[in-house]
Amino acid sequence: MKILVTGGMGFIGSNFILEFLDKFPENQVTNVDALYSGSNNQNLVSLSNNHNYQFIKGDITDEKLLGNLIKDNEIIINFAAESFVDKSISNAKPFLKSNVEGVFTLLELIKDTKKRLVHISTDEVFGSLKNQSANEDHRFNPSSPYSATKASAELLINAYNLTYDCDCVITRCTNNYGPRQFLEKLIPKTIILALNKKPIPVYGNGKNIRDWLYVSDHCSAIEKVLFEGKKGDSYNISANNEIDNLTIIKKILELMDRSEDLITFVEDRPGHDFRYSMNSEKIRNELRWKNKVNFEEGIQLTIDWYLDNRNWWENVSEKIFNPTPWK
Repeated sequence: MKILVTGGMGFIGSNFILEFLDKFPENQVTNVDALYSGSNNQNLVSLSNNHNYQFIKGDITDEKLLGNLIKDNEIIINFAAESFVDKSISNAKPFLKSNVEGVFTLLELIKDTKKRLVHISTDEVFGSLKNQSANEDHRFNPSSPYSATKASAELLINAYNLTYDCDCVITRCTNNYGPRQFLEKLIPKTIILALNKKPIPVYGNGKNIRDWLYVSDHCSAIEKVLFEGKKGDSYNISANNEIDNLTIIKKILELMDRSEDLITFVEDRPGHDFRYSMNSEKIRNELRWKNKVNFEEGIQLTIDWYLDNRNWWENVSEKIFNPTPWK
């Protein structure tokens, strides 16, 4: 099998490629990534001598490049996206280009081929929820430019499924954590700041709730959808592991033997959703997927990875000390 991965130098994409080729070494993976913010070309350096892996630097909106690559591959998995919410508040234009125009480019290229497209989306398309958990049919209510572009991409995909009979499936995940996550995100940022005994900024009161999913569990769910997902369907992927941000930070400080005095409350970001929650019964019942890594185990594995891989993050660690971009 030949698989084209877009955005495979990012956090989730790189973990997926590593796990997929480890499990299915006979398959071929071509990775296209523009190496924008959030990507790291060190993520897949271990595959540099793997003859079944190829990296090509390129943008998801490059119709000629993607067209040639799609001809040679059977399946496309789209991880490519601008994903940092804070940056979308400061400047939404790159998010429109990557998250909407990029998906449109892929859809135009596959609509006459009938090749399978697996698109990686997010729980943020449903917006903040008070009590319920969103199932696959829950209405979209995005709050940030980032989540609005991800919702827009899903609507485009649904339209192409219906209009052109495309073979597209959508996955939506909750908050991922684990190795190779870019340092702007909550968990790696907290780990690096705690290690250096630097103040750890917490938006608002820190009580915003997310469902935390270890990245390897997410990768196994994508694999299930890749092989068994129903054409035209979407699948929510969650861990049933809702924890507020402040509790996450305090847990990391405890495991790293750092004082909670490092916690510094700062002005909340605009449009900050309070709680995300998704119902993942569909993928659990229909595709027999389940998450295996509990949070206690996953957060320790994550801390250990960052402590053991300082060469991966030290040259870019200054990014996490920058002020919020909308000020």
